[in-house]
Amino acid sequence: MSDLGDFTDFDGGGDDSDESPASADSGASGDAQSATDDDFQDVDVAPAGSDSGLGVLSAADGLRISEDDDECNLRAYVTVQNRSRVRLGKYLLVPYPDGERLFCRISALEYAQEFRADDATEIHARRAMRESGIDEQDFKFMASLDPIAVLYQDGDELKRRMTDRVPKPETVVREATDKSEIKTGLKIPEDGVFLGHLSVGGEKVRTGARPPTIDYRLKDDYESGDPLVFRHTLVAGGTGSGKTHSSKNVLRQYLGRTYEMGDGRTPELAVVQFDPQDEYAQMHDDNPKLDEEFARRCEREGVKTGGHDDTIAFVPKVAGADYSASHHRAEQVEFTIPFSLVHSNPWLIAGSSLNDNQYGALVNTLLPRFKREFGRGGTYDQFTTFLSDPALKEELDETGDIHEATFDAVKRRVRGFGGVFDQDARPITDQISQLVRAGGLTVIPTYHITDSRTASTIVLAVSSLLIDQKLSNDPAYDRIKETPLVLGMDEAHNFLTDADSVQGRKVIGKFTEAAKQGRKERLGLYLITQDPQDIADPVFKQINTTMVLNLGDEDAIKAVNIPSNLESKVPYMEKGQRVVYSPDNSEPVELIGLSTCVTRHGRD
Repeated sequence: MSDLGDFTDFDGGGDDSDESPASADSGASGDAQSATDDDFQDVDVAPAGSDSGLGVLSAADGLRISEDDDECNLRAYVTVQNRSRVRLGKYLLVPYPDGERLFCRISALEYAQEFRADDATEIHARRAMRESGIDEQDFKFMASLDPIAVLYQDGDELKRRMTDRVPKPETVVREATDKSEIKTGLKIPEDGVFLGHLSVGGEKVRTGARPPTIDYRLKDDYESGDPLVFRHTLVAGGTGSGKTHSSKNVLRQYLGRTYEMGDGRTPELAVVQFDPQDEYAQMHDDNPKLDEEFARRCEREGVKTGGHDDTIAFVPKVAGADYSASHHRAEQVEFTIPFSLVHSNPWLIAGSSLNDNQYGALVNTLLPRFKREFGRGGTYDQFTTFLSDPALKEELDETGDIHEATFDAVKRRVRGFGGVFDQDARPITDQISQLVRAGGLTVIPTYHITDSRTASTIVLAVSSLLIDQKLSNDPAYDRIKETPLVLGMDEAHNFLTDADSVQGRKVIGKFTEAAKQGRKERLGLYLITQDPQDIADPVFKQINTTMVLNLGDEDAIKAVNIPSNLESKVPYMEKGQRVVYSPDNSEPVELIGLSTCVTRHGRD
């Protein structure tokens, strides 16, 4: 596969600028500068001056490699000519005498006194204030290094292992500029689903090759383990951080990919995306802001661009709410939720107010009796009429099945769903072949639904149908069972929060089981949220890949559980910058996404 050009900086949509960060090697000042229009420009990775490398390891305070990361002690002296080029997070290589290399990262930078002198004096201060600069040669510039891996050659293949050797003092330290060394050192797969370009401090990592950027891939084959799409993904970011832009780019890469099922078939992946802001149906359309040059660079990298023709907006029919969309050209199909789904998921009408006793009365007595009298085809209106029969209430109270107060509580609290069930549209259960299509994207918008309980009920009803059929040993709809599926949920914190209610416990239990069984059943969850701390812990623990964009809330940042050195960068990230934490894929890294959305994005 050929390498992708230096994609322009991600701006989350809107102003698709063609500016890219300057190379870290572009000048002694080290300040970020605008790149030229040539995205394939040569990058001068040679250090300033005639010396080789950035500096040398110093044993002044000892050199130590330890199994305990906190006890490692690797420090490098950086020569004066190279000091402006050094940044926190930059990747370095330290060679061993036999040709192996220690791959490491700069974790701290400091100036130390070269000579025993007090420079905090009036004379020193006024002299520095009058002069144009300082003489750095009077100070030592020291870089503390975190060892990541040892790189070694195994035949023609470059491999990595845990750090198990200490390098020698005064070994020359050089910047890592070779793509294969950096990818091997960080355990980044060569192939897979494209997520972005490797960066440090908001600037793309540059190599000495053309193109000078490093693509980051997510494992997506069975040879290296199960595809990570079925190990689940969480995208966390605040408002305006680029969550939707990023997710459209990622989901577009999954569409068209094939996965082996248990029976040996390899159908294409289907995606069902719940969309509270009515943005994902635009994935049907090309992005008019994506120019031919950018598209060619994407093609060389194997990044899919352009709208996805097989996109359908599955629109829930709700009383008093009309859906109209002029911002996309995807086919629109209306559906309604049949009340029959409540028999397998009675918590759909439990809301958050039924207690355990009331829920037991609904599940064990009222719904079974209603089903016996009206069959599975009984409607919601028939059910509420059924509960209005005073003779039924009296009978159940006399037999001791349901106390009259409990009966009244159930009757009150299952009302208010008249706009959800059995509307003037085809039931979702009659349209499974359209809902789940190999290679198809189904978007379920809820933006037109103003009542939050109605919208939640619809999302949970459809997602429960899909999950139940995926996990069932005797499914009613083979299409769902036999198709690899990603279930995408935007604003997931509204549905998967830990709640001390019957409905909350049932929802979390269902999604937790789905997450646990997803790898086996070819079911992946793709959760998008601005409040990751509100995602229930049993579900969160099953997430393997976390992409963290800009978050300003301290509790939210703590909740995503990423390494502390990257955690501190999250509040300062620009649109499209993100941390990717996927232990089964690579070391935790910082990325920059594509500046242009590969499908249509935005209302203009």
